[in-house]
Amino acid sequence: MNNSPLPRQFALDISHIPTPSLSNFLAGENLALHSTLQDLVKSWESNHPRLASENPLNQRWIYWWGPKGSGRTHLLSAIGIAAQELGLEYFPLTPNEPISWVSLEERLPSLSTSNQPSVITVDDVDRLDERLVASLFRILNEIQGSKAIHIFMAGNAAPGALKLREDLRTRLGWGLIFQTHLLGDDEKIQALQQAAQARGLVLSPDVLPWLLNRFYRDMPNLMALIDALDAYSLETKRAVTLPLVRELLQPK
Repeated sequence: MNNSPLPRQFALDISHIPTPSLSNFLAGENLALHSTLQDLVKSWESNHPRLASENPLNQRWIYWWGPKGSGRTHLLSAIGIAAQELGLEYFPLTPNEPISWVSLEERLPSLSTSNQPSVITVDDVDRLDERLVASLFRILNEIQGSKAIHIFMAGNAAPGALKLREDLRTRLGWGLIFQTHLLGDDEKIQALQQAAQARGLVLSPDVLPWLLNRFYRDMPNLMALIDALDAYSLETKRAVTLPLVRELLQPK
């Protein structure tokens, strides 16, 4: 199996990659988490702020974990984008942008007393350094006593198995916890077909099974490959058939 990166000579056109959403996420075994997030968005859409006593922590504090390619980041982005579309304040946090953490901590006192929902997402919790671990600890303490702040976090392991300080691991488990699962081959094909249709891309029936058997198997690379095939098909003005796929993927 060839697991090398996409051909260097080919530049991906990302201008028309569909935005992550709950509607374009194929749930598979992740149905419980997906349904929980959909229900939360519906509660935001109803636009009826609730008191803290009516808004328990396990409805505002969710951590999910699973292997790379199981939809962790897609779901974080999707819930954040849904919040933005509804006019809610949204704060995406990652290990790579520490300044965002500082900005959020400055805003937390006012957010905590507001009845208006606000949304925080934290990706790659397992990669946080000591300074960001301390920041997340403070953020979670503030959220615990807040009225309407929602926080969604994702990592590569269950809270108890993370290589983080114990008091943070304990707090990660205060809300709901879900495990995200990789899609099976039939589910991967269904998801890739949906992604292709969203781009207006028609694939010959033998393309996706061949890719799964001979090339990539993880969803991020497969989705990137769909984008590559889309752009290459437009560039060459040819249909996406197995010969075109082989041509794109052959070393130069």
